[in-house]
Amino acid sequence: MVAVMCKHTRPETVRTGRTGRPRSVEADTAILEATRAALVELGWSKLTMGDVATRAGVAKTTLYRRWTNKNELVVDAVAVLFDELELPDRGSLIADVEGVVLQFAALLARPEAKTALMAVVAESTRDDALRIRIRSAIVDRQKRLVLEGRARAQARGELPYEDDPEAAAHSADLIFDVIAGAVVHRVLVSAEPVDQAWARSFTLLLVSGLASLGS
Repeated sequence: MVAVMCKHTRPETVRTGRTGRPRSVEADTAILEATRAALVELGWSKLTMGDVATRAGVAKTTLYRRWTNKNELVVDAVAVLFDELELPDRGSLIADVEGVVLQFAALLARPEAKTALMAVVAESTRDDALRIRIRSAIVDRQKRLVLEGRARAQARGELPYEDDPEAAAHSADLIFDVIAGAVVHRVLVSAEPVDQAWARSFTLLLVSGLASLGS
């Protein structure tokens, strides 16, 4: 997740592997927004596919053509929020990490992100299929930020290159777990602020640890 880590005149569509009418991006967006809004208002237990369809202004059949159940729908509603995370080049490893930590914390502080993420994580403790979907739709997708940031830091000479692919993959997983775990715990469990001072202290601790990984 980190450095070491229009409106259209007509609806845009996206092709899927299924035959039939292509999916509407505008409809998907409306459905996912409605899902997050319903979660904030109703909570996981009271959320239904029918309620989401009504809020989004689509037929229930439209909803079920895209998602077979509530679990899949809510995970995707969370995943698109995490896809907003970016890793702008701020000139140094420390600045890059600090920036993405603050960005991630701000995302988690949003009511729709906080409610949706905590709901799917809690539900996944009883549902192995849901846990797998969370890993593929959210965790694995966001590891792109770790890989991108690490490659940038290596190109700057701030981190050593790792010749062993297995070791490189292991360290990327570790970096992601440390950042995600610390920020999620700080924001959602401890309910403490992730301000500039905390982000800087955390980043310095992380970067010093990364230096030891390459030794």
